[in-house]
Amino acid sequence: MAFKLAEKGLNLVLVGRNISKLDQVSREILSENPNTQMKKLVVDFSRNVVAGVREMELAIKGLEIGVLINNVGVTYPEAMYFHEVEEKVWMNLVNVNLRGTTLVTRAVIKGMIKRRKGAIVSIGSAASVVVPSHPLYAIYAATKPYIDQMSRSLYVEYKRYGIDIQCQVPLYVSTKMTENVAGIKRASMFIPSAEDYAEAAVKCIGYEIRCSPYWAHAVQWFFASLLPDFVLDSWRYSVGIRRRSSLRKSA
Repeated sequence: MAFKLAEKGLNLVLVGRNISKLDQVSREILSENPNTQMKKLVVDFSRNVVAGVREMELAIKGLEIGVLINNVGVTYPEAMYFHEVEEKVWMNLVNVNLRGTTLVTRAVIKGMIKRRKGAIVSIGSAASVVVPSHPLYAIYAATKPYIDQMSRSLYVEYKRYGIDIQCQVPLYVSTKMTENVAGIKRASMFIPSAEDYAEAAVKCIGYEIRCSPYWAHAVQWFFASLLPDFVLDSWRYSVGIRRRSSLRKSA
């Protein structure tokens, strides 16, 4: 989404845990948008989320952050039953997906309140609203309704300050995470590339409180809503089992 925001003329603060990837992204953005001003912050929320957010707060002090995109997130290393998930894995999910998003939002929203304007977009997941369950990824799936409910509640709290808060709930997008979760290796009509999703996502900022920006995702959401829960439960369970078997055979 950083590329699309730069195309709209916004200056950027890029936050990531890998400096080489941040450098690569910044070079690519500047090659197409040479007037974009950028600041890069190396923060690893999986190590010490509180210290990471404090470091970020110091780095952005004095900057007018007009749009915040909460897109940080991790999942399981493979499809796993609940009793198999080690504590360090699910604690990492809690620290990154929940604490990271919450603390970053809290750090940025204070300035938006003073300026009485801003937008906060949190990238949730279809696991929170489109399907009734996400077996073999239970703890990951449980973090996503938190993002959705927090966004919807904050929208009501802060709309009087001119702050637009939105939760986007994509289905599968062709990324490294979805390759791990579902074995998706390339984009298709119903599974957009990260670039195609980002284009749709940026266009949706400022509209609905909760949305699924990519058109094919919205179509799938509609048809999923027509199916009984037990059908979707069985489908999601079969996807998890197949992915689990595939990963273990290749190991």
